[in-house]
Parts: sequence; C-alpha cells; structure tokens
Amino acid sequence: MGEEKLVGKLVGEKEMKAIVQRLDRLTQNEARHTIAQILRIVHGLIENMKVVMDGEQIHQACHLLGVEDLSM
Repeated sequence: MGEEKLVGKLVGEKEMKAIVQRLDRLTQNEARHTIAQILRIVHGLIENMKVVMDGEQIHQACHLLGVEDLSM
C-alpha cells in the first residue's frame, strides 16, 4: 500500500486535500517572503555600489584637478 493511500485512509481524503492545499499556500508564502528578502538585499547592494562609484568619481575628478588631499 502506498504512503498516500495509507495517509488517506488514516486522515480522510478531504482532510488530506485540505492539508496539501494549506501546505501549498504556506510554501508559496515562504517563497514570496524569500524573494522579498532577496530584493531588499540586492537593492541595498546596488545603493552601496552607487555610493562607492560616486566616491570614486569624486576621487578621479579631484585627481584631474590636481587636488591630492580629499579631506579639504
């Protein structure tokens, strides 16, 4: 006897379908939550990269102008 049939007999087919549907919803919610976290991390990395790149551009501009001490 397969596992699904055994569980179906023990729990009941309607209850088993409800459990599977709930598990599916929870899995989808967890996936959405994970995607949201990844997007927040990527956004933060991009913002940090922009800051670094802007700083590098300032450094290059100062170098072109002959300014060596950036702490002015």
